[in-house]
Amino acid sequence: MNLEPPSGSRISITTDGAYPLIVVPHGNGGLMRYYVGLFLLVWLGLWFAGFSRAVSSLSSGQAHDSLVFWLVGWTLGGAFAMYMAYRALRPSVPESLTLTPNSVTYDSGIPPLQINFGFQQRGFGPMVMFPKRTRVELDRRTLQSLRLRETNDGNRLTVDADALRLDIARSASEIEREWLYQLLANRYSPPLGEGERAHRP
Repeated sequence: MNLEPPSGSRISITTDGAYPLIVVPHGNGGLMRYYVGLFLLVWLGLWFAGFSRAVSSLSSGQAHDSLVFWLVGWTLGGAFAMYMAYRALRPSVPESLTLTPNSVTYDSGIPPLQINFGFQQRGFGPMVMFPKRTRVELDRRTLQSLRLRETNDGNRLTVDADALRLDIARSASEIEREWLYQLLANRYSPPLGEGERAHRP
């Protein structure tokens, strides 16, 4: 079994106890996320000043009733800005796969915030702003659904865990996904033969 990643790959192989651990780093998200994070920190400074003034007015009894509704919206906006600043500036958690004798322990990690201002907003949707970290044990039966799928945007390495379809190594290159597919296929023997691919999205 070849545990050596392709030449020039960012994938690393370490160990988790006695088992091989494949670590697939996410992309850095680009510089735009740092600009957004810094902008939000500055905005939050102004937000805090406005919030403090509103609370002070309410405490003194000099505020209009409409200020209460404004304060609720202002608080929600500030909470969202805090979360987005956190997402923009926090480091990513890499994707990982621990290869045990009869299963793969999969951890999707947490990708960095990606912001695109083009027509195709692939990097700025709910799944990117509010990513869900997935940790799941993929046994040999589940790994029978392992597929390397050809799409218009390149290949996808997928596995179906119950009703959930996992996209594995999304941040990797096509060559890296091909290598990972061959490694898992040879180790856990899914039904598709070596090098065979599914051709549906």
